[in-house]
Amino acid sequence: MDVLRLLTFSTLFPHAARPNQGIFVENRLRHLLASGQATSLVLAPVPWFPSRSDRFGDWAVNARAPLRETRRGIDIQHPRYPVIPKVGMSLAPWLLYRAMVPQVAALLREGHRFDAIDAHYIYPDGVAATWLGRHFGLPVVMTARGTDVNLIPRYRIPRRLIQGAIRDAAALIAVSAALRDVLVQLGAPDDKVTVLRNGVETDLFHPPADRQATRDALGLTGPTLISVGGLIERKGHHRTIEAMSQLPEFALIVVGEGPERDHLSALIAARGLGDRVRLLGPRPHRDLPALYGAADASVLASSREGWANVLLESMACGTPVVAANIWGNPEVVRQKAGGIIYEPNTPDGIAAGVRRLFAKLPDRPATRAYAEPFSWDQTTAGQLAVFRRAIQATG
Repeated sequence: MDVLRLLTFSTLFPHAARPNQGIFVENRLRHLLASGQATSLVLAPVPWFPSRSDRFGDWAVNARAPLRETRRGIDIQHPRYPVIPKVGMSLAPWLLYRAMVPQVAALLREGHRFDAIDAHYIYPDGVAATWLGRHFGLPVVMTARGTDVNLIPRYRIPRRLIQGAIRDAAALIAVSAALRDVLVQLGAPDDKVTVLRNGVETDLFHPPADRQATRDALGLTGPTLISVGGLIERKGHHRTIEAMSQLPEFALIVVGEGPERDHLSALIAARGLGDRVRLLGPRPHRDLPALYGAADASVLASSREGWANVLLESMACGTPVVAANIWGNPEVVRQKAGGIIYEPNTPDGIAAGVRRLFAKLPDRPATRAYAEPFSWDQTTAGQLAVFRRAIQATG
């Protein structure tokens, strides 16, 4: 059987300056390549910015991304593309496409050959990828992951471009059944969409050998909640912090970084929660298992998700979850051993969910056992089948 030659395309692939960004894209690709049935060169464009100075905040981080790097044995290129802040949403796919045409052409001149484009996120990446596929005669397989189809299609021009990409793509992958349904609502034929859920790295995320040592290092003495994710509004950390006023016997640690940090710090101070709620800042992916393991439960109060990897990561560490009843979460948390789904997604709902979980807290080994079947094996097999069908159909 011929080895698939893929061009993986995503603006949210991790890089040296943002090592935790889109880590699930890298993980899925890494497991696919480990099968020995596929190779890939990653084209992961980064917004252009002229300065690396810290005074420019998040934009300067983009400037620090290397032009080329190798991560976990994967060759990655980070060419720059123009972005117009705030007003450029409708132009983003075109700007990305125009900047990447010469990049792909250069790869082909260098002797690289590709059977298909593996695009992650429908907008703007997938839209640009379908245009690249048309330009270079390559089938495109697009993966929908959340906001790209459950929020962005609310805007008229992006919606029309997304529907065009859905039409032009050779195949579509959704990371949850809920996202599959949205793709169908946007015009995708039923047989064009395959649900392939993200897996969990059970060799990395596992119960800690010495849970108490981490708790001691963090100064945790009572029941503790953990909330992991970027400090942005849709992740709902503010709701979890508000809920802590109703949970006086609990502590909360928040892991992540982002533009909401100052707001969350002010909220903690305003509610008088400084002795029980701490923002730990960003942590390397390898440090997360110990933090999950130190907590007694993990809270996910997001307003939108596609397939929340943090839930499986937490459960693989033996830590049950309290998750909002939003798209994808009920597909992850299907048994009490994994945790509970709560609603409404408000501070009151979170507090009630926490109390319901702790009224009958599952054994940590049972929570770990629940997470173990969520491996990457089935997802890898599904990808290989999807890519082969797409290539054969356009060959």
